[in-house]
Amino acid sequence: MDHLEKYPQLVPVFQDIENIISKDVYDMWLRPAQFEFSGTTLVISLPNQYWGNTIRERYENTIKDAFLKHLGIAVELVYQISQTEVPTVTSAQDVFSANVSQQPSIVKVNPFASRLNSSYTFENFIESPSNRFAYKAARAVSQKLGARENNPLVIYSSPGLGKTHLLHAIGNQILKDNPSAKVLYMSGEEFVSEYIESLQNKGHDSFRKKCRTLDCFLMDDIQFVSGKEACLEEFFQTFNALFESKKQIVLSSDRTPQQLEWNPRLSSRLLSGITAEIKRPNLETRIAILRQKRDSINFDIGDDVLAFIAEGIHTNVRELEGSLFRLVAYCGIHGVTPSIAIAREVLADILVSNNDLSVNVNVIKKIVGKHFNIKMEDFNSKRKTQSVAWPRQIAMFLTTDLTDLSLPEIGREFNRDHSTVVHARDMVKEKIATDPFFAAEINQIILDIKSVDNK
Repeated sequence: MDHLEKYPQLVPVFQDIENIISKDVYDMWLRPAQFEFSGTTLVISLPNQYWGNTIRERYENTIKDAFLKHLGIAVELVYQISQTEVPTVTSAQDVFSANVSQQPSIVKVNPFASRLNSSYTFENFIESPSNRFAYKAARAVSQKLGARENNPLVIYSSPGLGKTHLLHAIGNQILKDNPSAKVLYMSGEEFVSEYIESLQNKGHDSFRKKCRTLDCFLMDDIQFVSGKEACLEEFFQTFNALFESKKQIVLSSDRTPQQLEWNPRLSSRLLSGITAEIKRPNLETRIAILRQKRDSINFDIGDDVLAFIAEGIHTNVRELEGSLFRLVAYCGIHGVTPSIAIAREVLADILVSNNDLSVNVNVIKKIVGKHFNIKMEDFNSKRKTQSVAWPRQIAMFLTTDLTDLSLPEIGREFNRDHSTVVHARDMVKEKIATDPFFAAEINQIILDIKSVDNK
């Protein structure tokens, strides 16, 4: 945990906090904060009052419990807000006092609480083939708000691949170019919670005004609104109000708009703009992400160790970065230099096993060939009979799904060009989607491939 490098004794405390509130929440609210710890007092420096209120209301008790558990301290939390925040002015006298105290010049800062994390920008987002379309679309949105061809923008992917980063990057770029713009970031859970709270406290008009008078509405994890009909209706009306006013809407989800299974009128709205998928990063991208993170925290760790971590973690960027922070914390506490041996020991519970790493083209060919009773050389031959061509297409599909090889690389492994690989991949995917018996057959082949070294 790079933000705790001054206080290594706090690392286990905050690791426990991260485990309790989830890494996603921790990265959003606590990782960007600055901490000063002395005696029984923890000073948390934050960029604005909203940030402080969020930590105080949602996570203060968790923080205190963790300190008591690990250090036996009843810690006192003090929130220190950045002086760049604009003071709230409520009367003519306050206006006069504020003007006098700020002479000879007054810097105007947007008082609207955008809820953005300033550490997420386009500059520190690693662009790669797996996310390029989503990245380019996000860039286009930030440069031309509300343009019909970009509105709405829906980004979907599995958790931890960069959706939240792009949403914040859009908002931060908009405010950089136009500091007076009204931009709001909100998660699906927050939308539901604040909507219900507004009804209970008779503040519905205020909630509606806040959401429908924006220049850009950034809503993360919209799948959390599913199944809550009143909230879906409110979201639909908010969407319409912004869309018809030519205001920008950017949404993220862990599934496609079709998979959300919302009512047709709302689904059609989501599909009327751009839908972009972020896929899992390849090996080169994972190494680039680790290098950037290493450089940002200015920690001495070799490329060989980064490559070892990247090869062992395939799932998502969040877990990739978390593994680096864990290794850095361990080496900092024990005063040792990071090495592959240390990384293997520290990250043993999250690195994929050697059996997983052994999945390669030859293993795939071997298992598919055994399943369909064809020879290894048939996969690279010119034979086009159905008995050979179909298993070859299945092997190509499985290679795209189970390895990090690019399409041209896969083509070379089968003595074909990349367009043939694309055709094979799409043919097999379509049959999987329409034939449950074939899907079960493919799943069994995958299990056989992954267990080949266990026999």
